Amino acid sequence: MAAVQGPVPVGTASRNGIASEEPKVVVAENGKTVDVQDKEVSMEGLCSISAYDQWMPLSVSGQLPRPRYKHGAVVVQQKMYVFGGNHNGRYLGDIQVLDFKSLSWSKLEAKSQSGPSESAEAVSFAACAGHSLIPWGNKILCLAGHTREPTESLSVKEFDPQTCTWSTLRTYGSSPSSRGGQSVTLVGDTLVVFGGEGHGGSLLNDLHILDLETMTWDEFATTGTPPSPRSEHAAACFAEQYLLIFGGGSHSTCFSDLHVLDTQTMEWSRPEHQGVTPEPRAGHAGVTIGEYWFITGGGNSRKGVSDTLVLNMSTYEWSVVTGLEARAPPTSEGSSLVMHTINGENFLVSFGGYSGRYSNQVYALKASLKSRVLFQQINEAGTNGIAPISPISEAANSSRKVIFEIEELQDKPGNKADTSKITAQVVKGERNQIEDKLNQEQLQNLRLKQELANVERRNTELTEELHLVRDQLSAEQERASKLENEVSEIQERLQKMDVLEKEFKLLRGEIDSGSDTAAASTDQPSRGGGFWRWNG
Repeated sequence: MAAVQGPVPVGTASRNGIASEEPKVVVAENGKTVDVQDKEVSMEGLCSISAYDQWMPLSVSGQLPRPRYKHGAVVVQQKMYVFGGNHNGRYLGDIQVLDFKSLSWSKLEAKSQSGPSESAEAVSFAACAGHSLIPWGNKILCLAGHTREPTESLSVKEFDPQTCTWSTLRTYGSSPSSRGGQSVTLVGDTLVVFGGEGHGGSLLNDLHILDLETMTWDEFATTGTPPSPRSEHAAACFAEQYLLIFGGGSHSTCFSDLHVLDTQTMEWSRPEHQGVTPEPRAGHAGVTIGEYWFITGGGNSRKGVSDTLVLNMSTYEWSVVTGLEARAPPTSEGSSLVMHTINGENFLVSFGGYSGRYSNQVYALKASLKSRVLFQQINEAGTNGIAPISPISEAANSSRKVIFEIEELQDKPGNKADTSKITAQVVKGERNQIEDKLNQEQLQNLRLKQELANVERRNTELTEELHLVRDQLSAEQERASKLENEVSEIQERLQKMDVLEKEFKLLRGEIDSGSDTAAASTDQPSRGGGFWRWNG
């Protein structure tokens, strides 16, 4: 099964073990079948893509990254950062960067910062595959993944693109066990880790949450029926509250089920979906645009999945965006998928993967679907009689409307003076009311800003107190550990003393018995007869 077992390269192998003849990739463009390897793709950038909902290969410059799958990719400041992956069973630890402005590849020489007092040096840091990359501000977080020398617990690493430096972040609480093929989803200011494959191939369905403000791990108890243990699944967040899990694989099968976790009630549910029925798959990739969740790639025990799906997360309706012939890179297992917005247009960018061969190609799709969340909120507000815009905006619009009406009345000929005066007075009264509302709303905004500042200040103080308490707790734990060691040593000494006391009692008993025997031998001859007399 493609999603569970490691891929086996095909083609004529060269001396270094890498296939020298690789199958040609066939894609569908505008209903016509073309051979990508025989076609020169001339593109100046993502903006040159005119067709919607069609995967197009990008013409890139620079040294191409090594083909790979099960890598990680994120977008930070107009650039796609690719880290790690697997090629022919070898873990990779390089960082490749694709600049979306110039569509050029470059390789970063990363450094490792072990501690604040230690100097950074150039390294190939933490080569791994099946890990998760998360953009956090202008930095990149890396969690979990399979490595050549696995660790007991899951570590959190941070890469700073500005300094090209890796560092390991200090976390609190009980860290999850190390794993690969898990999902890591950003929900608000937390990271939610679900499932994956642990040591010895054990499949997991545990849930761990890392608070990025305090860097504290928590394992929450959930209700409902959670997804079965799995790895190589996809996860997404909707409305900053709901965690969605789709597909994945076990050692014997692949899944096509959809599970939803309400992170406020911590309850799992399995909603009924509408539209098309997705095929089982594992090793697929996903990215969200508003309430739409795009899924591409992956495979099962029968074949690779060629359809690019989209799920409306507000209605749970599946639909097919487009399809490609088998073995095209966006249909690969273990490819990466990111979203980048240019001039209001949303582009999906796929890189790498395995579909009979390892890929290092870049494909892009311009999505036609736009988020309808904002428009739905406006329509619902208007239907319920609630202003769909802020009170200040409403007052400003009303004021402009009144001014326009005044000017319109003044411009109309034949209006009587009295009517004009009455109308002007009414309009003036309405204008005064609107100005009063504006003043009230401005005061309310000031109060809310002040309250927000107070809350943020209090939060900062509590965070500092929390770190202080944690440091004190750590010191007390160290002290308790030393006391336990001392108690253990004292107990060992007491046990030795007990043994010595028993030996002493035995020796004393032997001495006493010897004294009695000697006394008896001295008395016997005087009593006339006995053993000693016959021997004498």
